[in-house]
Amino acid sequence: MQSEASCVLKLQQYICINTRDASLCMTGWITGLLSHKIISLLMRRFLSTLALASMLTGSAALAQAPTPPPPDVAPAKATKLIRRHKVVVLDVRTPAEFATGHVVGARNVDFKAADFAQQVSQLDSTQTYLLYCASGNRSSKAATLMRQQGLRKVVNGGSLPNLKQAGAKTE
Repeated sequence: MQSEASCVLKLQQYICINTRDASLCMTGWITGLLSHKIISLLMRRFLSTLALASMLTGSAALAQAPTPPPPDVAPAKATKLIRRHKVVVLDVRTPAEFATGHVVGARNVDFKAADFAQQVSQLDSTQTYLLYCASGNRSSKAATLMRQQGLRKVVNGGSLPNLKQAGAKTE
C-alpha cells in the first residue's frame, strides 16, 4: 500500500482509491477483468460513501420540509358545510372564471393575482375558509399558502363541477 492512495489495477489506465476521503478517481476505460476482492473493495467504498451522502442530504431535506397541504373534503361534506354557513367560501379562480358562475355567497380571491398574498393577510384568522377552483389544483395550492401565512382553518373543497354535482347552489 502506497502512502496516500493505493493503485488497484494497472492496465494502461488506473483506478485509484483515495484512502483519505474514500472517493474514487478513474481515468480512461478499464480493459481486463478485476479480481473479486478488488470489486468487493470498490463496492464497499462506493456504498459507504453513497450511504453517508444520502444521510447528510436526507437530514437537510427533513429540516426544510414544507407545510403539509390541508386535507381535502368530499364534495358532499363541503356542500353540507356551505349550506350550514359554517365556512367562508372562497373561489380562487380568475375574475373571468368567477363571472361564468360560482357558488352562491362565494367571494372571489384570485390565486393567480399578484396581490393574492396581500388579500390573504387581510382575512380573519378566526374564520374557517372553504376554497374551490375549476379542478381543485389551485385551491390546494392556495390552501397551502394560506396555512403558511398563519391561517389554520382552511379546507380545500376541490372543484366547482364536483361541488355542483354534490348539490351546491350556484349563481
